[in-house]
Amino acid sequence: MNNKQQTADSNLFLQVLSSCRLLFFVLLFVLCSLLFVPSVQAQEAFPGASVQGTTNLMPPPQPPAIPMLDLTIRNPQDGQEVAFSLQLLLLLTVLSLAPSIVILTTSFLRVSIVLDFIKRALSLQQVPPNQVILGISLFLTVFIMWPTFNEIYTNAIRPMASGDLSVENAYREAETPLRIFMFNQLRSRGGPDLSTGERNIVLFMSMRGLDRPRDLTDVPTYVLIPAFILNELTIAFRIGILLFIPFIVIDMVVASALMSMGMIMLPPVMISMPFKLILFILVDGWGLLTDQLVRSFF
Repeated sequence: MNNKQQTADSNLFLQVLSSCRLLFFVLLFVLCSLLFVPSVQAQEAFPGASVQGTTNLMPPPQPPAIPMLDLTIRNPQDGQEVAFSLQLLLLLTVLSLAPSIVILTTSFLRVSIVLDFIKRALSLQQVPPNQVILGISLFLTVFIMWPTFNEIYTNAIRPMASGDLSVENAYREAETPLRIFMFNQLRSRGGPDLSTGERNIVLFMSMRGLDRPRDLTDVPTYVLIPAFILNELTIAFRIGILLFIPFIVIDMVVASALMSMGMIMLPPVMISMPFKLILFILVDGWGLLTDQLVRSFF
């Protein structure tokens, strides 16, 4: 029994030793594969120096071209340079005041005030926004003033850009169409009595101690502009009164109905605003308002 036991143990030991030897060879083969295969692949991927080739590289991007601005300040050499500096300063001043000039010497003033009146008459708070009202006023102003702007461009801006007119002559040529437009809005359109605009001209002329004008040439520009502004405000307020009348009637009817039913705590504006909108849409309010606004300038 002891001999059999020893024989069995010897056979088991030999089998374990064979298995360990096989595992050792397998691990040695894997290790050799990891060490030698990358170098062979690298040699295959990168052949020897005998092979020649070229590579086209993209050129580096050029930096953006930024213009160089040079501002030098020096003493003027003669009177012409002094005059040019003053003209440049005056031009920059006019450009800074350009929005105010456009608003106060064109149809923008009347149109914007009337559109704001219709918004308040309809009891609208945020619709349409003020930016929309100003945008509509701006494009209506361009539509109304287009003949005047076209004449200014043809007689003043284009000749000055081509060098045919000096700055002073271009200013005179640009001033004339604008003065004619303002004077046409100020003069009386029938009837022996003076219009509001003509009375404004006489008022400002008398405040300056000037004689009563006979025609447009006797009215200075610094008198014509404030008279035109007051006239535009007066006309815009008159149109606003006419716009408010039908909507005030609706407010009174709605308020009386609510009072008769005992609904004192209910705001009348909440009930009357839908009726105002219905009336405004049924009569094509925007179309009528725009048509009458444009016709009021011609």
